[in-house]
Amino acid sequence: MQLFGVSLVTWTKKSAYIHNFILYPRLQLMMINHRIPMLKMKMRVTNPKHDDRKLFSCFLVATLAIHCQIVACHASQVPAMFVFGDSLVDDGNNNFLSSIAKSNYYPYGIDFLQGPTGRFCNGRTVIDALCDFLGLPYLPPYATAGNGSRLLYGVNYASASAGILDESGQYLGQRYSLSQQVLNFESNLNDLKALIGNENFDQYLAKSIVIMILGSNDYINNYLLPNLYPSSSKYNPQDYANLLLNKYTRQILALHSLGLRKFLLAGIGPLGCIPNQRASGLVPADRCVDQVNQIVGYFNSGLRSLVKQLNTDHQGAFFIYGDTFRGLGEILNNPSRYGFSVIDSGCCGLGRNRGQISCLPFAIPCAERNQYAFWDAYHPTEAVNLILAERAFTGPPEDVYPINVQHLAQL
Repeated sequence: MQLFGVSLVTWTKKSAYIHNFILYPRLQLMMINHRIPMLKMKMRVTNPKHDDRKLFSCFLVATLAIHCQIVACHASQVPAMFVFGDSLVDDGNNNFLSSIAKSNYYPYGIDFLQGPTGRFCNGRTVIDALCDFLGLPYLPPYATAGNGSRLLYGVNYASASAGILDESGQYLGQRYSLSQQVLNFESNLNDLKALIGNENFDQYLAKSIVIMILGSNDYINNYLLPNLYPSSSKYNPQDYANLLLNKYTRQILALHSLGLRKFLLAGIGPLGCIPNQRASGLVPADRCVDQVNQIVGYFNSGLRSLVKQLNTDHQGAFFIYGDTFRGLGEILNNPSRYGFSVIDSGCCGLGRNRGQISCLPFAIPCAERNQYAFWDAYHPTEAVNLILAERAFTGPPEDVYPINVQHLAQL
């Protein structure tokens, strides 16, 4: 079969090539940097006398012009992003693990273009929003990234119920703890090097951004569960925070030793204000559990100090601290300013504050999701995620210290 005098098989192959070349600017960069020869557009014209060739040529030129405009508008600001974290940013890794910490079912993803994917949200996560800001495609989860070109823009290694400590979240089933996430990243390095090439690989890693969002499960699925974990009887809040920070530092430096140089380390949000903690009965339903917020404050204070120390000790690398506690706290303290009307209950869940049982399969969520700060018992809505991502990307030092992600990308 032929189209405009061109073999349809030939055209199909060309179309696929043009599509990949346009939608993946990294492929263009690889071709330029490594002098990978572009596929030749060999059109087999069946009848040279016909003017169909001109029509096809015009169509091809117009298509390429449109695609080039798309590339110009969406060129990525960094080569890639690598994410290490928990359910706040997991985008599907737990789908393939034996765990009850999963969200690959409706109504999760109700406002996400791809539907339920394993994101613990009604829509986009903070990582998705940062990808939008940076001009990156949404990252594949490690579990499905494979060893091909999908790795090029980065990978999401985050796993629901994972913590800095290997034992955190263990009672919920399998998960990739932070130490395992680092090993998973290391397992991708040879494939990435084969794609990028030895001569550009070090720069590729150094210019990429690392996002690390961890620590919440070390509290809500460890320290704050004395019936399951002995940590609260072994450590006071300050000593426990120090334990976490020491373990965290080892993994951060392990990633640094592998060649990564740009890090965003996010603090823990006000856990005492999530629906799960409000529903604990420790305080009135409309109040945050201040004691929990004070406990995580030790970790956040130490993490900010760690960022200062890392920047001093590792010249040529850049570490920034994202003050999630402050960002989400401002939303909860001034909800109407940000367009929210419900801050003490989940949009999807059961029990007190809709936070005693998290969002079950095919549950009916609230209708006005943009007015809710929390999607389920533990996680913020897309509306909150977009605000937090914007603050991380363009915010002042009070939100992200000492520089924001936009500035980090330019270094």
